[in-house]
Order: sequence, then structure tokens, then C-alpha cells
Amino acid sequence: MYQRTGSTVSHFISTTVLDFFIALGVVLGGVLLGGIGAVIGGKPPMDTMLNLAEQLKIWAMVAAIGGTFDAIRTFEVHILEGKLNQVIQQMVFIFSAFIGAHVGTVLIRWLIQGNG
Repeated sequence: MYQRTGSTVSHFISTTVLDFFIALGVVLGGVLLGGIGAVIGGKPPMDTMLNLAEQLKIWAMVAAIGGTFDAIRTFEVHILEGKLNQVIQQMVFIFSAFIGAHVGTVLIRWLIQGNG
């Protein structure tokens, strides 16, 4: 697992971008493979894919930030130590993961329904 703490700007940017793409990949990969599973299982693939896109959002965020307990623990430790810049970094990482998961959901909705 990559280390989430660091003081360099390049590490911060690379972690933010990585979180975005991990969340995006979890949603897109899960939905596409879920659609294949729906076809094999005899369920309507488009409806299944739309439902999966919404359901996978939170799990994509959790996967991108490396687990919810680590993020919560980081908040606790850094707030108690007065390191608010670290708390803000964690919030940016979570927001980046949220945007990645949301973009994945919007892309799937757009591909299936023709609108966002």
C-alpha cells in the first residue's frame, strides 16, 4: 500500500490523482463486470449496471482511500495534535475519491441512457 503521509507537493498531487482513478476504476470495472454477470444470469444488464453504479460509489471511495478506519484514525490523530494541514490533505483525498466515483457513475449513466 502506498504511504498516505508526506510533505512534498508532488506526493500530495500524485496521491490525489491516484485516489481519483482508483475510485473511477472501481466503479467502471465493477459495473462492466456486473453487466456481464447480469447477462449470464438472465437479468436486464442495463438496469443492473445503473443500480450497480450507484451502489458501488461508496465502496469505490473506501477502496481509494485505503479503508475508512485509516482515514478516521488520521483525522483523530492530526486533529488532537493540531496538524490541521494533514486533516485538510485527508479531506482532499476523500473528495478526490468521491469525484472519481461520481465521474464513473455519470459516465455509465451517460453511456446507457444517453444523458448525464
